[in-house]
Amino acid sequence: MPSTFNTVKLFSGSGTTGLSEKIAKCYGKDLGKVILSRFSDGEFQPHYDESIRGCDVFLIQSTCQPNDNLVELLMMIDAAKRASAHYITAVIPYFGLARQDRKDKPRVAIGAKLVANLLVAAGIHRIMTMDLHAAQIQGFFDIPVDHLDASVIFVPYIKSLGLQNLTIASPDMGGSYRARTFAKYFNAEVVICDKRRKRANEIESMSIIGDVTGQDIVLIDDIIDTAGTLSKAAGLIMENGAKSVRAVCTHAVLSGKAYETIENSALDELIVTDTIPLKHHSNKIKVLSTADLFSKAIANVNEHASISELFKI
Repeated sequence: MPSTFNTVKLFSGSGTTGLSEKIAKCYGKDLGKVILSRFSDGEFQPHYDESIRGCDVFLIQSTCQPNDNLVELLMMIDAAKRASAHYITAVIPYFGLARQDRKDKPRVAIGAKLVANLLVAAGIHRIMTMDLHAAQIQGFFDIPVDHLDASVIFVPYIKSLGLQNLTIASPDMGGSYRARTFAKYFNAEVVICDKRRKRANEIESMSIIGDVTGQDIVLIDDIIDTAGTLSKAAGLIMENGAKSVRAVCTHAVLSGKAYETIENSALDELIVTDTIPLKHHSNKIKVLSTADLFSKAIANVNEHASISELFKI
């Protein structure tokens, strides 16, 4: 376990510098100096520009696309291990490849398990992340996993909206448990959008299970990628007589034509966190910061305090 007598140092990968700076500010420390040297062919090499011998090191990097972000984190871990860091924690706000958590058809990789193996092989002692696509991914690790819950950020914001007829919705059957968890905070009803896919990122049909008439609907999901599912769900919900519809999604992957889809959708608002930096600005997108939660979790890990205490609303 990390020791309170060891110096804590925070370092950022190049893919998450904005969030890392906020986390460091909330924690009360400056980010450590790490330099990323690049070769002309795109190969890169991170190295620490200060001593980390005997330190408790927290490496902050979301492993969103491009895959260089994951490779950079792995190399930072390896460099920290070889530089005699005392305890290495990988802080991964968005855990990439988490949608590949099982073998759902023949001859496919289980990407999330592969990433877990790579991180442990590189030399981490602990992982800290937020809203895994599948909670059982924690079981892919034989080291401590701190799984932070973004509901402590979203619930107060939803309460501040003062919605009179709040109903929580899940955009698919798989997210029903997440939606029910949110609904408990508001003593609200839950409706589910039942979708069928032709293939990845392409929906064949969708129907609503439950009554949305006259309700203020809040769709809950962990990841928004192309925004196709949420856009279709929002449109269907409004067609069925809802008063308003907005969506809450932790990780704003937002690939392809996602921004255009959101702008043209029936969504009043899309509420996301800063685990992944936005590529473009949108008047419909509200970003809530995870920095304070991560900084408190880092402090609690270093002080051997409870992480679950941070999830009380």
